[in-house]
Amino acid sequence: MNVNDLRERGLVLLGCGKMGSAMLEGWLKGALEPRDVWVIDPQPSDWLRSIDGLNLNADLPERPALVLVAVKPQMMEDALPQVKTLGGGGTVFLSVAAGTTIERYERMLGDGTPVIRAMPNTPAAIGRGITALAANAEGAPALDLAETLLSAVGQTVRLETEDQMDAVTGVSGSGPAYVFHLIDCLAKAGEAEGLPPELAMRLAKATVGGAGQLAENSPKSPEELRRDVTSPGGTTKAGLDVLMDMETGLPPLIRKTVAAAAARARELGR
Repeated sequence: MNVNDLRERGLVLLGCGKMGSAMLEGWLKGALEPRDVWVIDPQPSDWLRSIDGLNLNADLPERPALVLVAVKPQMMEDALPQVKTLGGGGTVFLSVAAGTTIERYERMLGDGTPVIRAMPNTPAAIGRGITALAANAEGAPALDLAETLLSAVGQTVRLETEDQMDAVTGVSGSGPAYVFHLIDCLAKAGEAEGLPPELAMRLAKATVGGAGQLAENSPKSPEELRRDVTSPGGTTKAGLDVLMDMETGLPPLIRKTVAAAAARARELGR
């Protein structure tokens, strides 16, 4: 299956909120035309309504190439029956719904349904996301196509097993929220040391954004980059002594944070 199949048979978006809209915007920049896409959304945005030629809440094609499931997990029981008749055949189901397992899709859509489960994250909205993918046996042949589609919003990685998805959720799926909180905390700490609020926030945002870009682009590991800017007895070392404390610092806190998110992901998937 490839992009030409999508153009010939159609692509269906079940739900088109922030994540679905980010992906659709990327596809419409070159890979697909609005006429190739069907969107099912009870409350379509003004942006969706403005796309000329888009099949919005229209009758679905008989056998679309792919259905992207982009509804919230708690809405799944109500939303999925709208496309249930497409299960069990040649239509691939690509899910970006957190916590919804492949086994659950197979149970709701029928045996033999090609299913690919994906976990993107919110930087997808600016094309800087990273998405992890896992598939059942029937969905595996469509992984290349799924990667092509999801590359419109950032990087992709393939998992060895679906069991790794909960850990991915804890790290990259929920991770942006941890970073946003870090920015807020860093800015408030700057305020406490006498900086005006706007200046403290600007410094915190630029520092975290720049450091992340440097870490991603550099051939050095984050540990090496940290050592490069840490002089013995200097200011950075003084701060890191607090942050790297193995009992009260960042290492045990982040470990507990990721474990809590991963545990919740496992609960949602039951």
